[in-house]
Amino acid sequence: MKEKYWKKNILYLRILLTIWFISSFGFGILFAEKLNSIFLGGFPLGFWFAQQGSIYIFVILIFIYVYLMNKLDKEHNLEE
Repeated sequence: MKEKYWKKNILYLRILLTIWFISSFGFGILFAEKLNSIFLGGFPLGFWFAQQGSIYIFVILIFIYVYLMNKLDKEHNLEE
C-alpha cells in the first residue's frame, strides 16, 4: 500500500516539475524569441514568462499538488 502511494506521489511530482521546467526554462529561455511576437500586458510573452509567468505557474502548481495529495491521502486513508 505504501509503495502504491509513493509511486503515485513521485508520478505527480515528475509531471508537475516537468510542467514547471517547460514553462520556466522552455518558455522563458528556449522559446522566448518566438514567444516575443505575442504581447501580454504590453510586454513580450517570452520576457513575461522569464520574469513573472514561471513564478505564477509555480504557485498554481503548488495548489494543484496540494489538491492531488489531499485526494491521494483520502484514497489511502492517510488523512490528518
